[in-house]
Amino acid sequence: MKNITDDEALLPAVVAVTQAAGSHLKSRFSFDSRLGSGDEIVAAIHANDAESSGLLREGLKKARPGAGWVEDELEVGMLPPGEWWVTDPVEGNINHIHGMADWCVTATLVRDNTPVLTVVNLPMTGDTYTAIRGGGAYLDGVRLHASAKTKLDAALVGTGQARPGEDRETHRRIGQSVIAMLAGALVLRVSVPATLQLIQVAAGRMDVFWQYSQVRSGLLAGALLVQEAGGRISDTHGRPWSLASGDFLAAAANLHAASVDVLSTIA
Repeated sequence: MKNITDDEALLPAVVAVTQAAGSHLKSRFSFDSRLGSGDEIVAAIHANDAESSGLLREGLKKARPGAGWVEDELEVGMLPPGEWWVTDPVEGNINHIHGMADWCVTATLVRDNTPVLTVVNLPMTGDTYTAIRGGGAYLDGVRLHASAKTKLDAALVGTGQARPGEDRETHRRIGQSVIAMLAGALVLRVSVPATLQLIQVAAGRMDVFWQYSQVRSGLLAGALLVQEAGGRISDTHGRPWSLASGDFLAAAANLHAASVDVLSTIA
C-alpha cells in the first residue's frame, strides 16, 4: 500500500516525462495544418499517438516499473486490481492535427481503480497541472481552488462528446442535457477534449462539466484535479462516480446539487 509521500516522490519524474512528450508534440504542430480526407485525419492521429505514447511508456515504466500499462486510450470500464498508468498521448489530437492549440498530454497513476497522481501538460502554453490524492491540485506549483459560486444561473458550464462514433442514444442525452442546461446556467460551451474543460473547473474558471459515456483517459486526470481543488465528482444523478459509471459530473461544491437537479431529468 503506497502513501502520499511515495506519490510525491514520484511526481517530478512524471512531470518530466509528460513535458518531454508535450515538447516533442509541439515540434510536430503547425497552425497551418489543413487535412482533407478521413484517411488523412486517421493517419495523422495515429502518427501523433505513436510519437507521444512511445516517450510516455518508456519514461513512466521506468519511473514505476511495477505499474501496468493501458495500451488503448479509448478504453472504458474498470481496471484489474493494482497500479496502472492511464495516459492520453495527445488528448485533443483532433485539434492538434487541424492546427488548433487546445490539446494536452496526460498521465495518471491509478491504484485499485482510484486515480492517485496525475499530470496534465499543455505544451502550447507551457502550463502543467498536477494533483496527488490527499495533497491538493496545482498549476505550476500554485494551489488551485474550485469556484465558490452558489447559483447555477451565474455558472459557466460545459460538456462534449467522449469520442467519435457514439451511439444515437448517447447523442440524444447530450442534446437534451444541453437544452436543459441552457435554461439553467449562464453560459454553456461544448468542446473537446474533456480534460481541457475539467482543468478549468479545477481552477475555478468554469463551474460545471458533465459527459455521457466515458473514456478513462479523458476523465481520470480531470476528476482528480477537480476533487483535490475542492470540487465534487459524481455521476449525473449524484451517485458516487467510478470507472463503472455510465456518465460523469464535475462541479463546484456549491453548484453540485443544482447541477444534479437539472441533469437527473435526462433519462
